[in-house]
Amino acid sequence: MYRVIKFFTDLQDNDHPYDVGEPFPREGMEVSEERLAELSGSDNKRGEPLIEKHTEAAKSSEDAESSEPEKPTTNKKRAKGTVK
Repeated sequence: MYRVIKFFTDLQDNDHPYDVGEPFPREGMEVSEERLAELSGSDNKRGEPLIEKHTEAAKSSEDAESSEPEKPTTNKKRAKGTVK
């Protein structure tokens, strides 16, 4: 499975737009290995990678990294007469 890393419109799919984070190719589309290599490398009209290989294992580790635990908040009242 591949994921879009830069917005693009697929010239080989009736200018279908792909937003960042979407899977590539879209459901129901068949894409050749050459096309995957073209879009994941810099040998395309934009000259930069537009998609990257994505696995469920990589996704779950990314999710774990991005969901840092919340820092506890303290709601201590200041004692009367203390300086701020």
